Amino acid sequence: MIRPVVRPVLELLGRDLRATALAQAASAGLPHGTPDASTVEADEVAGLPAPVQRYLRFMRVVGSPRVWSFAARFRGRFNLQGRGWMPAEAWQYNCAHPVARIFHMRLDMAGVVPMVGRDTLLDGEGRMVGRLLGVVPVANGTGPEYDVGELTTWLNDALVLAPSMLLSQQVTWEEVDQERFDVTLTHGRHTVRARVWLDESGAIRDFSSRDRWAALPGGLAQAEWTTPFDGWVLAAGHRLPLSGKAIWHLEDGPLTYVEGAFVPGSVAVNLRP
Repeated sequence: MIRPVVRPVLELLGRDLRATALAQAASAGLPHGTPDASTVEADEVAGLPAPVQRYLRFMRVVGSPRVWSFAARFRGRFNLQGRGWMPAEAWQYNCAHPVARIFHMRLDMAGVVPMVGRDTLLDGEGRMVGRLLGVVPVANGTGPEYDVGELTTWLNDALVLAPSMLLSQQVTWEEVDQERFDVTLTHGRHTVRARVWLDESGAIRDFSSRDRWAALPGGLAQAEWTTPFDGWVLAAGHRLPLSGKAIWHLEDGPLTYVEGAFVPGSVAVNLRP
C-alpha cells in the first residue's frame, strides 16, 4: 500500500540529486576566484617519489589540464550501520579552491522509503545529515571528527578521480616501497594521512587511513578505513575504478558498508555549478 505513494517521491529525489548538489555548491560560492586550469608539466612531478610518479602517469595527469573541480555520479548499495544492504545513488561536487566536498545520496530503505543523506566539507567544517523522505531528520553530525573525516574522504576522492587537485595543496608524498606510498594533506588546522597501494600498472588498488570515525549504534568510533578497488577503465578520457568498496576495520572484524562504482560518462571536470 505504501509503494504507489512513495515511489514517485523516490524517483523525484533521485532526479534532483545532481541539481541539489550543484545548487549547494553555488550557494557556497564555489569556486573562489579563477582557478588555474593550465597544463600539468612533467617537471612538476619529476621530483616526486617513484611510485607516486608511476601512479600519476597511469592517471594521465602530465600533459592534461589541472583539475580544480569535478562532479560525478555513484551507483551501488549501502549497508547502514550493518543493518542490511540498500540500493544507493549519489551525485557529488568536489572543489580544490577552496577545498570543499558536497555529496548528496539517496538510499532506498526497505525498497520503498527513501532517505536522503548529505555529507559536506565547507569552510573546513564537515557535516553529515540524513532525512527520511528528504524531510524527517534522522542524523545530524558535526564536530572535529566530521571535519577530519570529510577531509580524509576529500583526499580519497582526489586520488581516485582528480589527482592533479593535490598538486595545488599542502601535500607531502613518501615512498614506502615500489607498490606503496604515504600521502599527507594539511588544510587549515587539520592534517590527515593515508597509505596507498598500487598494482603493476600504477593504478590504486587500496587506500587506508585512520583519520575517520565510524558512526555506529553506540556512537562514533575511530577505526581504520579502507577503499579497495577492483580494476580500472578509461571512460571519456577519465580513469575510473570498475568497482570499489568502503570498509571499516572494527574491533569485532571488518564491516563493508559501501559497494559500487562511479558511472562512466558522468564525470565532469572544472565545472562551475
